[in-house]
Amino acid sequence: MNVRPQLPRPLAEKFARLALAGVRREWPHAFQHLARGPADVRRPRELHPAFYGCYDWHSAVHGHWTLARLRRKFPRLALADEIHAALEANLTAENVAAELAYFRAPGRASFERPYGWAWLLALAAELRAGRDAAARRWARAVRPLEKFIAESFCAWLPRQRYPVRVGTHANSAFALSLALDYARAVRDRRLERVIAGRSREWFGADANAPAAWEPGGEDFLSPALAEADLMRRVLPRTEFGRWWGNFVPALPAALLEPAPPGARDDPKLVHLDGLNLSRGWALRAVASALPAREPQGEILCAAAERHAAAGLAQVASGDYLGEHWLATFAVYLLA
Repeated sequence: MNVRPQLPRPLAEKFARLALAGVRREWPHAFQHLARGPADVRRPRELHPAFYGCYDWHSAVHGHWTLARLRRKFPRLALADEIHAALEANLTAENVAAELAYFRAPGRASFERPYGWAWLLALAAELRAGRDAAARRWARAVRPLEKFIAESFCAWLPRQRYPVRVGTHANSAFALSLALDYARAVRDRRLERVIAGRSREWFGADANAPAAWEPGGEDFLSPALAEADLMRRVLPRTEFGRWWGNFVPALPAALLEPAPPGARDDPKLVHLDGLNLSRGWALRAVASALPAREPQGEILCAAAERHAAAGLAQVASGDYLGEHWLATFAVYLLA
């Protein structure tokens, strides 16, 4: 079963406006920053000249991904010139060199690992997919950091003994999904082999996932569905069908119904709006990977539509704590 969602142009304009408002906004900022001394206490734009906006580093990265994706999919958007200007200003070789230097500084090996790493690779893949001179220029500018992150994944994954099965940024499966898509898009066979091997080692024998315990109160990812969304990328279709049957033998109601909207003014409780969006794309993806006559396919697709509708209704939440990132999840769902 394969259901392809669509992103209407008016929604694309709306999401582009939200992303633009974020990537150029320095404050408020949630620092994830190791300061080794007083000289390291600096403002976001000085620490991260490319990705200083959107409340935090990873959101700034995927805010740029959102703009690049919308620019490629909708080249005639009314905001096209503003998108171009924002990407042109931030994605320069000089700015990215400063970002790379930040990563290479002592004590920062785990900075934004794995969520921010994965979105950086997603951004790089999106820029590479662009056909015009500007996209190629931005892709070249990002390339040194992209290469560093890809190599860092290859070095880190063999050392990471256990996966992290949470519904927030540390989730292993979601990051590997984005990184695997990148590896295949750019033909990085080494990274692809490392991710596929680690995914099988970590998740290949999983069974009876405690999906009925979901969601957690701060989740923006479903641990069960994020894992399934990764494994449908890694396993052949027939093998995935068997794996899924063991992993979730019976569909719990808690996995099929959207979470009520989160609090607009709380940075953790608003995660539940993102959960509905990410469940929407994962439910669709799992349904598309199951055998054609699998009865669960229709159930999963119907649940995906409910989650998508619930999540999309909350993207423009009226509060920056949600609006700085929810547009990315909406675009990932629909485009």
